[in-house]
Amino acid sequence: MKRWWRKYGDLFEAGLRHQVTRSGLVFTALILMVGLAAFISANNLLFLMLAAMMSTLMISGLISRLGIAGLELEFQLPEHVSARRKTTGRVIVRNNKRWMTSFSVRLAGSPESGLSQELYFPLIPGGARIEEIVEAMFSRRGVHKDNSFQFSTRFPFGFTERRAQVRLSREVLVYPCIDPQPGFEELALSLEGEIQAHFRGRGHDFYRIRPYEPTESARHVDWRATAHTGDLQVREFAREQENLVEVFLDLNCPPGGDQWFEKAVDCCAFLCWRLAQRGSRIRFVTQSFDLRVPEEGDVYTILKYLALAAPARARAAVFPHDANSFRVVFSASRSHPDAWANARLLGEDDFRAASVGQPGPARRHPHGDHRGRRVEDRDAGEHHSPRRS
Repeated sequence: MKRWWRKYGDLFEAGLRHQVTRSGLVFTALILMVGLAAFISANNLLFLMLAAMMSTLMISGLISRLGIAGLELEFQLPEHVSARRKTTGRVIVRNNKRWMTSFSVRLAGSPESGLSQELYFPLIPGGARIEEIVEAMFSRRGVHKDNSFQFSTRFPFGFTERRAQVRLSREVLVYPCIDPQPGFEELALSLEGEIQAHFRGRGHDFYRIRPYEPTESARHVDWRATAHTGDLQVREFAREQENLVEVFLDLNCPPGGDQWFEKAVDCCAFLCWRLAQRGSRIRFVTQSFDLRVPEEGDVYTILKYLALAAPARARAAVFPHDANSFRVVFSASRSHPDAWANARLLGEDDFRAASVGQPGPARRHPHGDHRGRRVEDRDAGEHHSPRRS
């Protein structure tokens, strides 16, 4: 008996708050007026009315307190969540009171919880479990630890609003926004054109001539070798590996460059996501992180790193992995080692242009090599303008 009373006593008292509503204030004023009239007139009927009104107020508080107590919450989110993108979540509410139903319950989340809408449950039967599909959205990247929610009810008479705070013991890792922001789409299209021009003309390499197998297509048959040997021979080609795009995010951010760094992180996430969707090989590198996709991980590993990335001062330089790769550098500084020559440099001016909805200038690293100049010279020739050194 003591264990039962302690269990429901804890449910009854845990985290409950209340606020008097406008109806409650009016009803309280009526109680005071009836009580004053009863004491002045000494009328037994007014005393009965006073007792009934006070009992109604007390019963209302007791019922609302019992109704909101004993509710348990679970908020399920997908494994991968991006900032400023709506995602589908699942809210599960359990009523741990076996015999008592909770009526007219509302559920709201804090601004950082991800729950952007208020839920209303007309009734939650005793011992029941109710699921609701909701839209969730987080406004910023990073780890979200504020998982506070609030149950509230005005049942039965609306004199008070009873509230119960619920805090979930979990952390939600939110990736940077992977949706295109103003200027990002134009920038991605420009980079895709440069990547195609950079790797233009690289086809399949001949590997060997070998005997024909019955399950193979006849279009690869080498008739000259077949006539020479008397048996069907086919040409075998080396499997072409997808060309590598190296993305370098410079963590050396000058003082006051936090806004630029956040835009650079969002653009890195958007670009890596887009390249991964196209099936490109990616090497994403900073002064403290180096990952090749898909050899060493997937694009979600990059997004997890970017979710927690922060500026760092005086970090050592890193170098490209492949001499033939296409390189994109995100940096607020204009001076870089010669190893990143011919890289597409995206700095403060590019994101300043993107913030007003215009694509940034197509700039190459100032130490560009002959291959970089050839791309620039071709563009200049198409516009019939003089070459620039």
